Amino acid sequence: MKKLLIVGILIAKIGFSQTEVVESGPSLIDLNPRLSYLMTEPNQTFRKEIVLLEERQKEGLNHQGLILGTQLIAIGDYQKSNRNSKFGYLMRHPTSANQIGPEVTEAVIHSWKLSAIGTVNKWLASFVEILYDPQQNFGANATITGINRNQLTLRQGYVLLGDLNASPLYFSMGKMNAPFGQQGSVNPFTNSTMWHAFAPLTYGAQLGVKTKNFNAVIMAVQGGAQFRSANTPVAGTNVPSRINNGIADINYTVNFGEKSKLKIGGSYILGCAYCLEFPVQHFNPCTEENPAYTVYAKYLVKDRLQIQGSWAKTVNEWSGTHNPTPPLDVFAAAKVSAMEAGAKYNFKLGGEITYSASFEFSNFIAGAPGSPWEFQNQYILGFSALIKQSARLFIEGFRTEGFVPLNFISGGNLPPGQTISDRGAKSHGVIVGAMLTF
Repeated sequence: MKKLLIVGILIAKIGFSQTEVVESGPSLIDLNPRLSYLMTEPNQTFRKEIVLLEERQKEGLNHQGLILGTQLIAIGDYQKSNRNSKFGYLMRHPTSANQIGPEVTEAVIHSWKLSAIGTVNKWLASFVEILYDPQQNFGANATITGINRNQLTLRQGYVLLGDLNASPLYFSMGKMNAPFGQQGSVNPFTNSTMWHAFAPLTYGAQLGVKTKNFNAVIMAVQGGAQFRSANTPVAGTNVPSRINNGIADINYTVNFGEKSKLKIGGSYILGCAYCLEFPVQHFNPCTEENPAYTVYAKYLVKDRLQIQGSWAKTVNEWSGTHNPTPPLDVFAAAKVSAMEAGAKYNFKLGGEITYSASFEFSNFIAGAPGSPWEFQNQYILGFSALIKQSARLFIEGFRTEGFVPLNFISGGNLPPGQTISDRGAKSHGVIVGAMLTF
């Protein structure tokens, strides 16, 4: 009996010792709400591979493991337009299939994400983001309750090689936000018009050099009409089956002491979205690519003040912006441009909550002066509260001027000489919402 008691004590001691070792060591599966928030927040930072590289440089994250995260965005909004069923606000797209008339009120799930950061060692990792977004996922003849708009999609997924503590070189391959310009916004929820106009999401591979103040990257892009803002012709089809597009980006940060810094940069893409002939229809193949370039800057004062701006333009005219049918034939084809300018101020009222007040103007210039599809402007005034670095509550007021949908932008789906675009359309509204990340 005494021997059995001694053996039992030894077994219990070994068990407790093993439990202590497991608890004190790194977990194979973990949650990191702050990091998941940085990797999945949808409108302020788009170079997620740089975010992950810098976080691994600072925090380690070098053991083999998986960091799971989830994010839900719920919104309630009111919108009013001076034109029936013509709403220029791009974060929510009321159409005649969803809303007939000049007003929209709703309380909906805007999007939901599931993310996974996989780390193998200090230089090899992966990132995957699964997205559900019925508000912006369009299917043929579908409302927001239709099955075609209620799908799960792989928004991003790529392998990342790099250890900034050992080398400035990094490499990524897969599906990702391409490094064209400064697409992030100061708004708590709304993407800028610059993002809608020129932010590529593509398959490809990129090679970069990243130091404390300097970053340069080139990306080989799988072109074709099926990818956002990276359309290049593929043997007369719309099938993205060739690496025939490319992007280059370079930026440098100037430090002004320890309190402020200025980042300036520029990018070039071999083929953007604005290459389709009249009548313009989504996902049709181009006959010739249309390059674009951008310049951008961001000024930061500690963690308090952020001022930023960017501008992009195509190299060639977009042939599809000329309607050959009178009376619209008087408007010549035009180059496409977009710009964004905004500022954000962060402050605390005690506690751990960071409050932010922001304002942004952005626009999209698509047509000749005076044409119905000449411009679409967007103004956003926002206020938000960031709780525990992973949950954002927000309210925004917005105004848009002009209604310029890219599909049939200059006509072709209406009787000859008519277009759905409307330079006189104006809309405004208010959005309240929550973005919770775990």
